[in-house]
Formats: sequence, C-alpha cells, structure tokens
Amino acid sequence: MRNIDINMKILLTAINAKYIHSNPALYSLRAYAGEMDGREIQIAEYTINHRREDILADLYRRKPDMIAVSCYIWNWSMVSLLLPEIPKIMPGIPIWLGGPEVSYDAGEIMEKFPMVTGIMVGEGEETFKELIEGAKPLNEIRGIVYRSDNGIVRTGDRELTDLSKLPFLYYGLEQFENRIIYYESSRGCPYRCSYCLSSIDKKVRLRQLDIVKRELQFFLDHRVKQVKFVDRTFNCNHEHAMGIWQYLLEHDNGVTNFHFEIEADIISEEELELLSRMRPGLMQMEIGVQTVNPDTLREIRRSTNMERLKYVVERIRQGHNIHVHLDLIAGLPYEDYDSFRHSFNTVYAMEPEQLQLGFLKVLKGAYMHEMARSYEIQYLDTPPYEVLSTRWLPYDKVLLLKEVEEMVETYYNSNQFIYTIGLLEQVYPDAFSLYLSLAEFYREKGYFTQVPARSYRYQVLFEFGMTTPLREKEELLREVLTYDLYLRENVKSRPAFAPQMDADEQERFKKQMREFYEQEETERSYLAAYVSYDSRQMSKMTHMELFHYPVWEKNLKLQTDALSDSVAVLFDYQKRDPLTYEARTVVLP
Repeated sequence: MRNIDINMKILLTAINAKYIHSNPALYSLRAYAGEMDGREIQIAEYTINHRREDILADLYRRKPDMIAVSCYIWNWSMVSLLLPEIPKIMPGIPIWLGGPEVSYDAGEIMEKFPMVTGIMVGEGEETFKELIEGAKPLNEIRGIVYRSDNGIVRTGDRELTDLSKLPFLYYGLEQFENRIIYYESSRGCPYRCSYCLSSIDKKVRLRQLDIVKRELQFFLDHRVKQVKFVDRTFNCNHEHAMGIWQYLLEHDNGVTNFHFEIEADIISEEELELLSRMRPGLMQMEIGVQTVNPDTLREIRRSTNMERLKYVVERIRQGHNIHVHLDLIAGLPYEDYDSFRHSFNTVYAMEPEQLQLGFLKVLKGAYMHEMARSYEIQYLDTPPYEVLSTRWLPYDKVLLLKEVEEMVETYYNSNQFIYTIGLLEQVYPDAFSLYLSLAEFYREKGYFTQVPARSYRYQVLFEFGMTTPLREKEELLREVLTYDLYLRENVKSRPAFAPQMDADEQERFKKQMREFYEQEETERSYLAAYVSYDSRQMSKMTHMELFHYPVWEKNLKLQTDALSDSVAVLFDYQKRDPLTYEARTVVLP
C-alpha cells in the first residue's frame, strides 16, 4: 500500500492556546520536508478561541488535498470537535494527526475517529518527509499508525532525530510579528519526573553549538523581542549552556530577551558568575521547584537539593538582572493541604518575580498515569486531565488552592502591587494566609465571577486592606497603594483611595510642580531624556505625587512614622525597571 498522491496541497494545521503563540513543530516539518516538485506545503494557525465554524470555513477555502493536525493537551478538545465535521465539507480528504496528545494511544484514537487516515507518532520530521515523498509504502515508514484493509497497523518506532540536521525555521519573521519565537537547542531530558512526558525519552540530544550561535545571531540582528527556549532542562549540559550564555553576553543587542527552563540546583559557580554579568532584562529563568516535601520529591523521582536550589535562586536574585520564575505543582502524591502550604511559603520566601501555582496534569504515557489508581487520584477525563482530588488532597482543598492561585496571579505575578503586598504580609502569619484571606474576600464580594477591571483592582485591594489590621494605618495604606499605582500607571484621573489634600496644600503643590517643570525645561536636572519636550509636555508624560510617609523604601514597616514634612516623588515612565516594569522614581528635595 502506498501513501499519497505526488501532486497535492498539504495543509499543516495548528490550534494554539493564544494568538501570541506559534507552533514550531509545524514549521520544522515543513522546513525539513523542503521543496518538492508538485507539492505545496502550507501552514494554517488558529487559536482555541476561534469558533469551530470559522476554522472549518477557512480550511475549506484553502482547498487542501491533505490535512495534518498538530495535537496537544490545550487543543485536543477543539480538534476532537472538528474531526467529524471535516469529511462533511471535504469528502475523502486524508487526515493525519501528530503530537504528544495522540502519540501514546494512537490506535484507540483511530478507532474513535474513523475519518482519521493515520497518526504520526513521536518526532515527526523524517516521518512526515517520507510520508509525503511517496517513495515508500506506508508499512515501511517507521513511526506511524495507519488504517489499512486489514485494520489498524502500527509500524516500528523511528530512531531519534539528529538535531543538528534540522533546518532553521525563522528566516521569514514577518509571520511571527508580535508573537513569541520558540527555539530548540536540545531535545530529551535526563530526569525521570513521574508527571512529565519528557521522562519517557531520557536521551538528551544537543544541536551543534556553532549552529545555535549562528541562529541566535539572526534573532539578535533582527532585534526580536523575546526568544523562548523550549529545551526541557537547558543547563543539563554545562558546556552547552555556558557556550550559549557566553555568546549572548558578548553579543547582547540591548533589546532581545531569552527565556530558559533550568534545573537550579545543578548550576555551577562558574555559571552563576557568568549570569551575574548579564544585562538586566536579557534573560528569564524558569525553575521547576514543584514541592519542598522530601517524601513527595522522592515519590515523583526528583532528587532536588533544596538548600542548593535556595542558594542559587538567591545568588541570581542578588544581581537584580534576571527575571526568576518559580513553579509549584498542587496535587502531587504525599502532599496534603498543610504540606502544600509549607511548599508555597518556602518558595514565596525566595522572592521570585513570578510564582506559578500549577495543578497536576495526569498525562497519558507518564508514570503518574500508571500510578493514578494507587494514589487515588481523581482527574478530568478530558484535557487538560487536571487533578480533582488525591488520597491526600480532597476536592474542597483543591478549590481553595485554585482561588489562591488566582490571587497570586492577580496581586503577585502582575508586579503591580509590590509595596502594598509587602505591607499586607506583615499582618498575616505567613504569605499563604494572606492570599487565602484575599481569596475569601473575593468570594464574599463575588469578584471571582464579576472580575474587577485591571485598574479597579487597586481599589479592591484597598477595600480588602481595610478589613485587616491595616485599617489602623489607613493613611499609610492609601499612600503605599497610590505609590504602587503611579509606579506603573500614568493615570490622570485621581483614584478614590488616594490621599486627599486640603485646598491650600493642593494649591501650593500645583505651584511647586509648575516651577519644577519650568526649571526642567531649561536645566534638565532630572529629566535629561526629555530634551525635545517643553514643560507642559513633560508634566503630562511624567507624574509627581506628594507623600507623607517614606513609601519608596523597600520592606517598609507598619510601625513607620510619618515624615516631619511632605515629600514629592517624580515618576519617570520612559525609564522602567526591566524586571518589574516600575517607573524610575526620584525623591525630590
């Protein structure tokens, strides 16, 4: 049996989670297949927010002769709805699937969806190329499951790909404008984490360093905003990681940001020293802590040295030049509610720029899937296969953690409320208690269903603060929250929670501001970057606020007394902290 006709239009199809995402797998398939006489390979990308009818209509208008769909945990529900409809508008069209969501139980999926012609299992570059070349019968193409007259056939496994033979994907950047650029310098992972599909293939393959440097230079030359490495454990090979980091340090263009997923406790002192010299904003580091419970770590087959991890995170943070993102997973074996609370507080104390509170996904093919019954894990039958309860964590506690997650995302990860949250932390026994209390306030007010607008969240936080012992320090709370607001937003409408001045003080302050900006127009003592603007323009592009407390101080204590005299703070929005996006501030004499 042979595969497909020689003259055809092939449509590689992706349904991404967001518009800013792209699907590098499809671009890799197309690039590896190369130019072929008589064949046209197109890529169609949609998002899960598109209407099913709109996707169907676009597929039809493209008039493909074959459709290949990339299947992941985030799009499988949409793909499952689309598959039965495609033959109704394009009868007889071959439909091929690929991706991690269909690789494990390909045979079952073929049974469930009789319109599917076949499934490419595992890494697909060579498989796809052989499939569309038409030189081999299907039964001689490794790495596929297909439908034949005798039933469903699974061919042998394909050898792992030599990464250095894969072509570069991004020579045309127009189609990736305002989207994340994903880049791959390695495949595989040396670790065996029981919840992760990467644990199936422990063989790590590296792309040759000279090739990687040449391709990174392309991104640097084109000044792309962000390049996100998809390597599962970027720093598992010391020489490879050092070579790339050293190159980025030496060729930094002052614009591009690079994101890496790393294993923190294996970072060497040499690597830490190199990282300390990076431009602020050049790099982001995502570190999967997952839990600090030693029994849980042992059960999920992670051998984390927690003290070393804490040390590395602190060393990276000391430089205030690298955005640190720490991950936790709720629902792991042997981690109950109190244990997770401890994990949360421990990781929170490391003060990352972002703390991702995720929930266990029981993925087909991972060891966790095999152990689900033993752990008494209940999870969603459909994607994302997320945990509902475990032997240690009942459903009601999972619901509480979901609410805590939303509060952390809104009030911590946004970096909009750093100083106010610092005050609130002082009236709670631990950080978890703060976010749990904030979640209870949201639930009582109905804010989980009627989500407050971004600008109104400051007012909500003020209302919440007034339900805590902070109400005894109302003026301090008002000023700190106002400082947080103007650090990030040049709003001209004064918020309701901001401290109010009496008429005389307000008139004096307006006069002082006019004098300041008029003086800046000639002297440029504080706003040198505004050389082409006059005093009126500068006053609109910046903000000046009067404070009676030293709200600009880090770790401001509740017991802080008011200043003997009011002080003006200038907010400069042209210069921002690359890690927190805070405006530059100047405490004026």
